[in-house]
Amino acid sequence: MEILVRRNDLVKELQLVQGIVERKNSIPILQNVLAEARSGELRISATDLDVSLRSGCAAQVVEDGSVTLGAKKLYEIVRSLPESDVSVKVERDAWAKIRCERVEIKMAGLPGEDFPTLPEARPAKAIDVPVGVLRALIQRTAFAITAEDARYYLAGALLVLDKEAAAMVATDGHRLAWAQKRTVLKLADATRVLVPRKAITELARLVEDMGDEETVSFQQGDG
Repeated sequence: MEILVRRNDLVKELQLVQGIVERKNSIPILQNVLAEARSGELRISATDLDVSLRSGCAAQVVEDGSVTLGAKKLYEIVRSLPESDVSVKVERDAWAKIRCERVEIKMAGLPGEDFPTLPEARPAKAIDVPVGVLRALIQRTAFAITAEDARYYLAGALLVLDKEAAAMVATDGHRLAWAQKRTVLKLADATRVLVPRKAITELARLVEDMGDEETVSFQQGDG
């Protein structure tokens, strides 16, 4: 694998996945991000096996390939580089050589094929919810989600979608928050999705700077 990518683009993609990576996980590879290069794109993925995030940016792909690298360390390295193009070349035994202007750093990684397989999105089965609606629901309910992981059935928010409205409910057993927004959604039947607390936190961060008319797609499946 060998790519050339803008430093600022790479920083942005790595910043997006920092909240997903599990720092104390007993499975070492889950502390890494998966970097995949193909067809003019660099794709960055992270997972804790419960919540996953995949994003991508344009890149000049010299050689297709993949590698996993420590998420926090890679982010710190790239953020410290000059604002210029960054070259990443993966050598034997998953060692990555990172170059930017006069800076050259070698970083140990793990093979990309060892990273857990993430579910692929299926747009045909997705439900698109306007960002403005989703943002309002999260702002009005997220505070009530329990912080106790042992109470897993309360460690998230219930998202209820039907043809004419979207609602979200959260409780920690002592207080309950409910919010509803009128909106037209394209779906055949009402859908209920329990969204984990960590996913709610990341969604809130992701939609913060998005436009109200943009959409977030929700999809239920076996992933």
